Amino acid sequence: MNLIVCAILSLFLRHVVARGGQRTISLSPGSGFGNDTYAASARHLFEDKQSQHPRIDVATGYMTNSELEKAVKEFGRRCSHISRIYSIGKSVNGVPLWVIEISDKPGKEEPEPAFKFVGNVHGDEPVGRELLLLLANWICDNYMRDSLVNLIVEKVHLHILPSMNPDGFSLRRRGNANGIDLNRDFPDQFFPWNDDEDARQPETKAIMSWLREIHFTASASLHGGALVANYPWDGTQDKRRNYYACPDDGTFRFLASVYSQSHHNMSLSKEFEGGITNGASWYPIYGGMQDWNYIYGGCFELTLEISDNKWPHAKELPTIWEYNKISMLNLVASLVKTGVHGRVFSSDSGRPLPALIAIKGINYTVKAGSAFADYHRLLVPGERYEVMADVPGYKSKATSIWSKEEAMTVDFILDPEEVTSEGTGTLLRSICDCHCSGKNRLLSVEYFWGTHFEVYLALIVVLAFLCFLLRRRVKFNLSKHRQSPKRSTSAESNIAIFCTKHTSWTPNDISGLQNCITILFFFSLAFQPCISCHNPQELRINFLKREAV
Repeated sequence: MNLIVCAILSLFLRHVVARGGQRTISLSPGSGFGNDTYAASARHLFEDKQSQHPRIDVATGYMTNSELEKAVKEFGRRCSHISRIYSIGKSVNGVPLWVIEISDKPGKEEPEPAFKFVGNVHGDEPVGRELLLLLANWICDNYMRDSLVNLIVEKVHLHILPSMNPDGFSLRRRGNANGIDLNRDFPDQFFPWNDDEDARQPETKAIMSWLREIHFTASASLHGGALVANYPWDGTQDKRRNYYACPDDGTFRFLASVYSQSHHNMSLSKEFEGGITNGASWYPIYGGMQDWNYIYGGCFELTLEISDNKWPHAKELPTIWEYNKISMLNLVASLVKTGVHGRVFSSDSGRPLPALIAIKGINYTVKAGSAFADYHRLLVPGERYEVMADVPGYKSKATSIWSKEEAMTVDFILDPEEVTSEGTGTLLRSICDCHCSGKNRLLSVEYFWGTHFEVYLALIVVLAFLCFLLRRRVKFNLSKHRQSPKRSTSAESNIAIFCTKHTSWTPNDISGLQNCITILFFFSLAFQPCISCHNPQELRINFLKREAV
């Protein structure tokens, strides 16, 4: 009877404990990459094969939580010009969840995509926390030396959370200090057992709050126990194991392939074609972080299994890092190398609009940022798409694009809708267009000034040149006027007479004359008349009329 119970529990655990779990392991040197055969399509719970021998601390050679915190802060000091350090919360036992942000303008909101790496989701899968510190330092050391690093630092805001589960790491176990698997603790689209936010773990709450504060375009969590790039959906509605595609299945397959194909040997997997897999096709899980990011956070997240062994010997870490380095960099860079990007503005006020961006035929929308109205829509290259922008109170617009191998920029300028007021028949502007905060107004001014800067600069140069010529001409005519008793009827003399009567200018005050001429020049541009009148009285009357207006 006991044997039957054990068999049933073993079968159950094989399907629910993993992601990340692991395939059958070997503790021989190099086992992390030497064995390409998988024991089964579902991963096993880690078991120490050396349990019959004197116990060896598997964490030997790995950073402790205090050492990790010290390393993060030291990185912040060493690379302060392109980074900042902050915490998104604390674990059950009060350990800060430190994050490294890498950007040429860290901490400042920009119209750029954001990417996040999350390591050590499961306490007994610590490879990710080590690799993420290596990644941060490699970027710091190679900025202004490597073009790919320059692209990431200058065009992406990269956020790195080395350890989501520091308590589990200290306890050498999968779950957190409360024994909860954090990759089953998020709200689920099929089953509502995680809908009570107060019942969630502090680490889970920290991640959810993080996504409310920062609009991430894409993300990846690092796990151990297999070698594959996993993508949504992770679960199925009927709990059966089968391929269950999300609306952006093609895009996710592309992103997973970016990682797999750049990896040393992930794409050579004999179990997973191309080194990628749909999560539900592998085995379904519920309450996972990956699906929650896509559904509720607007973030395209992958689950990356980066080492066959959950807890490889520390001496293998340099090799694992070399195998994954380019994959990690290419995945982040894909945010700006591919897809369609742009901004959305109101046609009349120029203010940014937090539009919803949709792709015809794909049941998923991406929301533009609230500050800059920037959007970053990841798509499979080489296909034709119809991109649509929609904001309540504005007329929607759509445009067709052919997504090439490089990223495309498509900006939208939306026209406000006008509605008829009942009873009066008058047209009222949409209420959405009536509010313009100081911040948005400033952004609008910056946008249009930046867009037409060359035109404004050219006008200023021409104006200065005309003022210079006019100043010389007036000075020359005045000198002739002093030499001749005959009264000049030139436009320049009329201007001089006007400036004498209606300003504080005197014939010897060249600077005052220039100011008077500049004022008259701007009035002529604004109201179309004539500063070349031969009658000073007519000039004075025209000026006073415009002044009254």
